[in-house]
Order: sequence, then C-alpha cells, then structure tokens
Amino acid sequence: MTAEAARRRWKALGVCLLVGFMSLLDVSIVNVALPSIDRGLDAGPAELSWVLSGYALTFGLTLIPAGVLGDMWGRRTAFLTGLAAFTAASAACGLAPTALALVVFRLLQGVASGLVGPQISGLIQEMFTGPERSRAFGYFGTTVGLATAVGPLAGGLLIEAAGPSDGWRWVFFVNVPIGIVAFLLALRLIPGRAGCGSSQGSLGRRIDGVGVLLLGTGLVAVLLPLIQEQQWKGAAKWWLIPLGLALLALFALWERRTARAGGVPLVDLALFRTGSYVWGAVLGMLYFAGFTTIFFIFTLYLQNGLGYSALAAGLAVTPFAAGSAVSAAVGGRLVTRHGRSLIVAGLVLVLAGTALAALAVHLVPGRSAGWATAGPLLLAGVGSGLVIAPNLALALADVPVVRADTAGGVLQTAQRLGTAIGVACVGAAFFAHLAGGHSWASAFQVGILVALGFEAAAMASALADLRRRRRASSGRASAPN
Repeated sequence: MTAEAARRRWKALGVCLLVGFMSLLDVSIVNVALPSIDRGLDAGPAELSWVLSGYALTFGLTLIPAGVLGDMWGRRTAFLTGLAAFTAASAACGLAPTALALVVFRLLQGVASGLVGPQISGLIQEMFTGPERSRAFGYFGTTVGLATAVGPLAGGLLIEAAGPSDGWRWVFFVNVPIGIVAFLLALRLIPGRAGCGSSQGSLGRRIDGVGVLLLGTGLVAVLLPLIQEQQWKGAAKWWLIPLGLALLALFALWERRTARAGGVPLVDLALFRTGSYVWGAVLGMLYFAGFTTIFFIFTLYLQNGLGYSALAAGLAVTPFAAGSAVSAAVGGRLVTRHGRSLIVAGLVLVLAGTALAALAVHLVPGRSAGWATAGPLLLAGVGSGLVIAPNLALALADVPVVRADTAGGVLQTAQRLGTAIGVACVGAAFFAHLAGGHSWASAFQVGILVALGFEAAAMASALADLRRRRRASSGRASAPN
C-alpha cells in the first residue's frame, strides 16, 4: 500500500469519527435543552420523555437492520444515506413548530443515526487490519467518551448564546453545517468498495421485516403506558405491557423459526448460548436504563426546580462525564487482567455515587445542589468508565468471529433500548411525583431510587456472571488431565 493510500484511510477514519461524534452528541446534548424545549414549545412530560426515549428507541431498533443494509448496499452508500438523513432530520428538529412535530423528527433522526452507527465499525474493520485496527477502534472509543463529556456543556453554551426560549433549536441546527461538510468529505475519502457484500457472505441477504415489526411493536407497547402515564387516565393502558411482552415472545419464536428454515434472522439466537454474552447484554441494558436517565431528571431539576441556566446545568453534569472519559481509558487496559471483577468494582462506585447524589440534594437543598452533587457525580463517572467498555469487551470475548458484527449490533441495541426503557420508567416516577404536589427535589430523589434499582439489577447480573466464570474455572482446574 502506498503512503498516499495509507494517509487516505486515516482521513476517511477522521470523517467517520466526526459523524459518530455528532450522532452520539445528540444523545447527551439534548438533556440540558429539555427545559428550553418546554418553554419554547409548551411541551408536556410525555413529549419531553419521547424526545429522549424516542430517539434511543428508533436508534436501537435500526442498528441491526442497518448492518444488513450495509452489506446489501455497500458501507459507503449506507453511510452517506444515513448521514444525509441525519442532517435533514436535525434541520427539521430545529424548525419544529410544535412539540409533536419535534418528537416525530427526533424519531426519524434516531433512525438515521442507527443507520450510520454500524457502518462506522464496519468501515474500520474493512479499512484496517492488525494493530492498526485496534488503534482505530481506540480512537473510536475516545470519540464516544468525548461526545458524552462535551454534550451537556456544548448544549448549555448554545442555549446561553441563543436564549432560553429558542436556544434549543441551535442544539439541532449545529448538526447541519457539520453534516454537510462531513458528507462532502465522505464522498471524496470513503472507499466505494467497502462492504460490497461478497467478502461478508451477505449476497442475497434480506432484512427480516416481520422480525423488525414484532420487535418494534412489542417494545413500543411496553413503553407507551409508562411514557403516557400522566396523560392516559384509567387502568386499561397497563394491558399494553403484557401485550408487548407477548409480542416480544412471538418475536423470539419467529427468529427461531426463520433460522430453522434456513433464512437470516434479525437476531441470531445462537448468540444467547454463550453465557458471557448473555450476561453482558443483560448488564448493558440494565446499566444504561439506570445511569443515562439520571441526567434526564437532574437537568430538569436544576433548571426548572432551581432556576439554573442551561450552561450552569451543563457544568453541573460535567464531573460525571469527565470522570467517565478518564477511567474508560484505564478500564480498557485493566479488563484483561481483572475481568468481571473490574466491572463489579465500577458498579460499586456508580451505586455509591448515585446514592450520595440523592443524599446531597436532601442535605444541601436550594441552588447549592449543583456544587453538592459534583463529588458524588465524579465518583459515579469514574465507576461508569470501568463498566461500559470492559463489559463490551468481556461480552464479545467468547463470541465466534463469524458472528462478531451481529453480536456487537445486538449489544448496542440492548444499550439503546435500556436507555428508552429507563427514561420511560424513571420519567414516569419523576413526573407522577411532581403531579402529586411534591417538590422538585423530592421528585428527583424518587427518580434516583428507580435509577438505583436498575443499577442494582446490573450489579446482580455482574455478580451472577462472576460466579459462573469462577465455577467454570474451578471445574476446568479440577478436571482430570
């Protein structure tokens, strides 16, 4: 390979990382914009929940079919299509005239983001090999950490500059010039041969439309009564949850039938015969349901309850993101030596930091809450960095290489769906407590308790996998030679 071709690959990687940064930033940057959206569009609790959980839901549901589309169309074509759609949806979000319109455009933005996601990892795999591939994925991991760290602060700065009523629009408008520049660079730099399908054995693959429909409708049926809890009166709405669970069970049966008939299922159920993968997927979903939802209610509490500006709220959240970004790099190096024990230690820090943040709000009421929670959030952030990337590494460690792409897509989907479920559950508890006439601080503490429940469940799954691994190790040690 010539020196020019090598440089071109790294430039193409830069474009991929820029787009990945932009799509991931849209998860964290919107948290501090919620009160501004509330003021600008008179959005209610349900609309605010959907702005976050709807994006995560459609993002997660699109990830796995998007991997198939990348094989069918080519990674470059799928990447450019997703990028163009994401840029257009961002402009539509910024121009949204009503809260309902914003929710619809956010759903479409999530679909576009989900289309881009698998192409980035696929392009890295195709453009790089050996140590260079590890280095490229390391840059991608750093990008994820930076997007999380910068999001709340960037959102606060944009809203501070543009004003509290319409500043939220610039949270979305900022994606438009970046998206246009990235699209033009991608046209020139990203190789057209990537992901053509022949090398992947994907010729003739088709998207499992029935599987997508069953999975999507099942999850929406479970989430709807939680998100609309305040708007839909009466008990009939709760029947949607068992209906959703039945649809998800039907989805599993359909996937098994598709595989037995020689088709290509949306989710390869053979993956779930690997214990470490199952526990890793469960832990990821539960953990994202817990920790990502804290900032949803925390920024609402700070801005609507205490009168913080968006910038001040973004600064208050920054300790968690900074701690997570720093410890993530350390966690990646330590996981091979300490394994699941490292994740258990990280979860202990997260649980302690989250509980201490709730206690800080109780002991230091009023506008000093942002300062009082800085230490606990930093502690939780350090723990979080020891959980996310190490859990991914351990979950994929025993997965056959031939299933690696699908396995990674399912793990990311579990994380996004965990976020959607967590926002729905924590948001339902938070807004119900407010509707009952309680204070913002009290509602925040109730929401934290629900988030702690998810985090504790993640800890239980980590401990279960740790016991499973130790039993397997002792069994191998005692087996006769």
